[in-house]
Amino acid sequence: MLNTTLLKTILACTLSFVLAGTSLDAAEQPVITGRQHVSDSCIASEKNNDSLTAISREIMAASAPSLQLNNEAQKYVKTYLKEYDEMLVKVKSRSKSYFEIMDAVFSKNELPVELKYLAVVESELKATALSGVGARGPWQLMPTTARLLGLTVKGNYDERIQARKSTNAAARYLKDLYSEFGDWLLVLAAYNSGPGPVFKAIKKSGSRNFWKLQYFLPAETRAHVKKFIGVHYYFEGKAGETTQTKAELADHEKAVNEFLAMQKNENKDGNSEPVLARVDEPTPDKTLLKTNSTAEILQGKEK
Repeated sequence: MLNTTLLKTILACTLSFVLAGTSLDAAEQPVITGRQHVSDSCIASEKNNDSLTAISREIMAASAPSLQLNNEAQKYVKTYLKEYDEMLVKVKSRSKSYFEIMDAVFSKNELPVELKYLAVVESELKATALSGVGARGPWQLMPTTARLLGLTVKGNYDERIQARKSTNAAARYLKDLYSEFGDWLLVLAAYNSGPGPVFKAIKKSGSRNFWKLQYFLPAETRAHVKKFIGVHYYFEGKAGETTQTKAELADHEKAVNEFLAMQKNENKDGNSEPVLARVDEPTPDKTLLKTNSTAEILQGKEK
């Protein structure tokens, strides 16, 4: 699972050596492949490196490859943010306490914290949200699903409306779905429709790429995934790990490693100037969105 925050940390560490003129052997050069730990010696070297100036770090950071939304996602986000402006403003005003809980739970479970934006799509962060088919709470869990995930749903006592407990259940389910699909966009689709329709779409399309199989999914599920991308962009202002297909993340990983190798080679050739290679990410109008969708987990029912 690619951790983009960690990727940036490793990138910054490597660039410290590059700008300082320090040679990195192949064994020392970090290769970004999933979750890794940055060595203390690398971090210490950056802190003690007098020749690495703040402006050099800024230039290098601006030059590094960044995750990008593809053209279809960009187009959708532009329309979505303009259309659903009022709801997102309201959600943002009450999001602080919810997001603090969700960040803690997802971090503990080694999941991308940006998955919290799925709860915005599901319920607009309303603990008492109830769908017509019985999905309830910020994560819109069906009663049977909630019980399978360890929540108590009995009479007037319903743990689906409790932020921390329901987020723990959602994290467990999202983690299980990721182990099944290995692609965050497919995970988001399966959270909405259940795994069955996603597997059918994969079989019919012959692809595991959301953008290629999307029209083999139920319309609600297809929109659900795109709404998540829109909400993510509203809060983050950029693409992220959970807005990309597995293939897009692999391409980005390759680009970062090529960038690191290029900077190392430039330094060996005696050129201390960073190579400016960034293509700035398009910025859709940050005008917000709205959603009425709910998760029909496992059951895969249409509203």
